[in-house]
Amino acid sequence: MKISYNWLGELVRLTLSPQALAEKLTMSGLAVEAVEACGDDFVLEFDLTSNRPDALCHLGVAREVALLCNTALTPRNVALHESAEAIEAITSIEIQSPDLCPRYAARIIKGVKVGASPAWLVKRLEAIGQRSVNNIADITNYVMFEMGQPTHAFDLNLLHEQRIIVRRAYAGEKMVTLDGVERQLSPDMCIIADADRAVAIGGVMGGEATEINDHTTDVFLESAYFNPASVRSTARALGMNSEASYRYERGADYDSQVRVADRVAGLIVELAGGTILKGALDIYPKRLERDAVKLRESRIERLTGVRVELEKAAEILTGLEFVVAPFAERRELLAVAPSFRIDISREEDLVEEVIRHVGYDNIGTTLPDWNGEGQYLYGENRRRKVRGIFTDLGFHEAVSFSFVSGERDRMFRVDSDYTARLANPIDVNEDEMRASLLTGLLEALQRNFHQGRRDVKLFELGRVFTAESASQRPDEREMLGLVMSGNLFSEAWRGNRQIDFYDLKGVVEAVVGGLNISGFTIERARVEYLHPGQSAVLNRDGEVIARFGRLHPRIASLYKFRQNVFVGEMEFGSLLALAATQVTYKPLPRFPGVSRDISALLDAAHSWGEIEQAINELGIREIVAVTLFDLFKGKEMAAGMRSLAFRVAYRSDERTLTDEEVSQLHERVTAVLAQRFAAQLR
Repeated sequence: MKISYNWLGELVRLTLSPQALAEKLTMSGLAVEAVEACGDDFVLEFDLTSNRPDALCHLGVAREVALLCNTALTPRNVALHESAEAIEAITSIEIQSPDLCPRYAARIIKGVKVGASPAWLVKRLEAIGQRSVNNIADITNYVMFEMGQPTHAFDLNLLHEQRIIVRRAYAGEKMVTLDGVERQLSPDMCIIADADRAVAIGGVMGGEATEINDHTTDVFLESAYFNPASVRSTARALGMNSEASYRYERGADYDSQVRVADRVAGLIVELAGGTILKGALDIYPKRLERDAVKLRESRIERLTGVRVELEKAAEILTGLEFVVAPFAERRELLAVAPSFRIDISREEDLVEEVIRHVGYDNIGTTLPDWNGEGQYLYGENRRRKVRGIFTDLGFHEAVSFSFVSGERDRMFRVDSDYTARLANPIDVNEDEMRASLLTGLLEALQRNFHQGRRDVKLFELGRVFTAESASQRPDEREMLGLVMSGNLFSEAWRGNRQIDFYDLKGVVEAVVGGLNISGFTIERARVEYLHPGQSAVLNRDGEVIARFGRLHPRIASLYKFRQNVFVGEMEFGSLLALAATQVTYKPLPRFPGVSRDISALLDAAHSWGEIEQAINELGIREIVAVTLFDLFKGKEMAAGMRSLAFRVAYRSDERTLTDEEVSQLHERVTAVLAQRFAAQLR
């Protein structure tokens, strides 16, 4: 919202510079983001909260300034010269839906001349970012930004039977709005109609059929109050957002309709000529009233810690145009909020009004009283442990938005095709809740690449949202995601190498090992978004705990990655549910160990994990370690074959093993290799 300093000075006597005024307004709760020079004027740009629609105009800000600067509003008397012709003889207004439009007022101005606006009016509108249309439209805009009440001008002669009916739209009814778009209306929308058709959408936008044009001579001026919820739902349903709807949906002043109509009518006659018909039509079936709100001196101190005398509170509220009743000895008062302060409904609201003018800086910095004791969330110690593991491995923690592009996120879904679609997304390009952490992590990786950082390691702990059907409420699951690319060691001076699949596998093993959880197996797997030859899953008791591997080239090309990217995602909620292995003390071995090396030629389809598992399944207690130390593939070998060299370590806790005992045990190992894997021992 932009406010002109010079314009403001016409409504209230100013005693502060634009910069000093901006600071004082900000400290009182009306935040000014910027003060910019605009010719001989200054423009204050406000960042207003949605509960202060009264400040969306110069008059609303002037009321605040009058109290802050201890000055007074400048009286603006509107003296109208009316003709003898009564408005009732020309038109009529009927409100069929008072729940959608509680009040509708109108004025008629005859004999106007539509044309360009004077330079002062164009300059003033341009200062606050509004373009000039014609003198009639500019006047309605000018008064809206001055007094906060939107108005709309119809060409009286284009209204069938020159009358207005405020009603709900008929099923299937359509109309073309001022922006030239045909709108499909529904019965829950408030429509301004003439005798035969809809001519405006109440509180949102007028219709093309009755707009002011170069041939207009007679103007029907609307000044109404519309139900905020109705305007909000209509604007959202039609995808429209006008200056009028922005104000109406937050809550306009329900007592200013006639005053504003008089102000607009007077300016039209002044700038466009014509005469004003006698009287204003004001259809108001049921008057809106405000209830009195109690304010206690003790409540102000209880909520803010600042002691404010009730006399001072009454002075502040009176200055803000509240009606304050005399207070009794029990130190409390009753206040009725003015019609333009729709945000006041309870005692806490009055406390806020008082304290923001007393000064937020008078509130002391204290901690709230607390007699209880805190505790960590379930699994928090393990979360901290995992964060420590990743930090030790050179990772940085990422925090991504839960809102994602559904098109990108679908590439990483493996359990479900359904997720939570947002009905009213902040960004139309991010209209779903994420089903994978990889969506956000890869975007973060892409940003790092764009900034010239090629060695990146990121992890994230967060929740994902999936469902088994489109109608089902999504389930939340806690996940652990990671992405790594580039050199293994950043800025290493003694040589370096590129991250590969086995580095990623080591990170996954470090996580489960750091949590002291055992019983896992790592198996080859085909995951759609991972490279077919460099992907695996981590299993425990038939449940997939993690999927990890090199990003599929097809997906890497979508992100325009020019180097290998490795990703992984773990079911962290499942990890938290698993019991950790009890750490127990084991004495150092008393007897020496013996190791035997094996070199075997076997089919490359057999993974090292399968071989290691087969040896462990022999149940030989004396085997204390099986370690792979060499892998070789050469042209002299048959296609699809490779040579593995590994060491088997033997040791007994009871005695020193003899060569014969070790040989017998070792024969069992070589036998299982030959039988299960057709290995050729070398």
